Amino acid sequence: MRTICFYFEIHQSVLLKRYRFFDIGVDHYYNDDYASEALINQIAERSYIPALNTLLEMINNSGGAFKVALSVSGIALEQLEIHAPAVVDLLHQLNNTGCCEFLGETYSHSLSSLENEDCFKDEVKRHSAKMKMLFGKTPKVFRNSNLLYSDDIGATVSSLGFKGMLAEGAKQVLGWKSPHYVYHCNQAPSLKVLLRDYKLSDDISLRFSDSDWSGYPLFADKYMDWVAAYPQEEQVINIFMELSALGYVQPLSSNILEFMKALPACAKDRGITFSTPTEVISKLKSVSQIDIPYPVSWADEERDVSSWLGNVLQREAFNKLYSVAERVLLTTDRRIKQDWDYLQASNNFRFMTTKNTGVAIWRGNYDSPYDAFTNYMNILGDFIKRVNSLYPEDMDNEELNSLLTTIKNQDEEITRLEGELEKAKAKLEKASAKTPAKAKKTTKKETTK
Repeated sequence: MRTICFYFEIHQSVLLKRYRFFDIGVDHYYNDDYASEALINQIAERSYIPALNTLLEMINNSGGAFKVALSVSGIALEQLEIHAPAVVDLLHQLNNTGCCEFLGETYSHSLSSLENEDCFKDEVKRHSAKMKMLFGKTPKVFRNSNLLYSDDIGATVSSLGFKGMLAEGAKQVLGWKSPHYVYHCNQAPSLKVLLRDYKLSDDISLRFSDSDWSGYPLFADKYMDWVAAYPQEEQVINIFMELSALGYVQPLSSNILEFMKALPACAKDRGITFSTPTEVISKLKSVSQIDIPYPVSWADEERDVSSWLGNVLQREAFNKLYSVAERVLLTTDRRIKQDWDYLQASNNFRFMTTKNTGVAIWRGNYDSPYDAFTNYMNILGDFIKRVNSLYPEDMDNEELNSLLTTIKNQDEEITRLEGELEKAKAKLEKASAKTPAKAKKTTKKETTK
C-alpha cells in the first residue's frame, strides 16, 4: 500500500541589529529584539497557528489516519516560548494525538555539519535534550538544517544513534532512480534515508497560488491522482516543506488550508495512507545505498550549498566564525554560548548571497548582500574579541587540545554514569513492583495460621 510522509520545518532566526565598526569592543549586544519579535508574531499569526490547528483537525477528522512529522529548531522554540506560547501549546496538542513525530535538528539551524563535527554533535545533542524535555520523546529520525546531507554527514548522524534521516531527492544524486523508495547511507547501512519529492513538495509550497502555473488551480483530488499515478512498486512519497508555506508563503486567501483539509479523504478514496518517518523506516526495507559524496540541500535549482557558501563574502564570514569554534566549546559563559547559536544560524549567510535565483530573496533587515556581510563581520569581530579574552589567540594548540580531550572524557564518563543510573532505576522500579505482591501473599499465610 502506498503511503505519504508529510514533514514540516519550523525555524526563525533571531535578527541581528545594525552594528557599526565603532561598536566593536563597546557594545556586546547584537540582537534586534523588536524586529525578531515582530517577525515571529507575524508568522505565528498568519501561518503557524492556523496551520497547526489545521493539522490537528486533519488528524481528528480522519480518526488518526493522517500523520505528520515536524522539526523545530532550538532557536525557534526559544522565541516561541517567549513571544508566541500559543504555538508551543498547539505543538503539545499535536504530540498528544500520537500521530505527530518530532524530528532531531541542529539547535541553531546551522551549517556546522559542513565544517566542525564537534560543534555539530553538540548542537544535535542539545536539541534532542530539548525535545525530550518538552515532548517526552527522544527523536529517532534526523533532519539537518536546509535538508543538508552527504555520506559523511549521514555517518555522523548514525553515530549519534539516529535510525533514519531526511534528504533532498536531487537530480544529481538520483539520476535515473526514484525518490519513492527507502535508501540507506553508504557509510552507515543502519541509517535509512528518506528522499524528498521536490516536485510534489514545491507544487504546494511554491506554486500553489501561482496563476501562471500549468497546474493551477490545484485541488486535493487532482493532487492525489498525481500521487496514485506512480508505479505501484513506488511505495513512499516524501513531501517536505517549511510550515510557513501554509499561510505565509502561500497566503490564507489562496485556500491553502482548505486544500490540506481535503487531502486525507481524497487519499483514503485512492487507498493511500499517511505515515511518520519512523513508521516508514520501520516497515519498509532499503532498496539500495545512496551515494552522495558532496553535500546536497533543498535550496534553489542547484540543490547544493551555494545559497550559503557560494561567494567569497559568505565563505570569509563562515571560515571566520568557525575559526573560534573549539574555544567556544570550551567556555561556560552563557551569553557567549547564546550569541554563538544566533551567529551560526544559516540565515545569516543566506542574506549575503549574490545568486540570481529568478525569485525575490528575503534579506531580513539588510539592503544588500554587502550590507549583510559588513554588519555580520562587525558583530563577529566583537564576538571573537570576547572569546579570545577567555581563551587567548596565542594559546598553545597542544594546551587547547588537552582541554578539549579532558572535556570529551568527562562527557563520556557522565554519559556512562547516566546509563548506569537509568539501569539502576529500572531495577529498583521492577523490584518495587514485586514487593507488594510478596507482602500480600505473606499476609494471607499469616491469616490462615
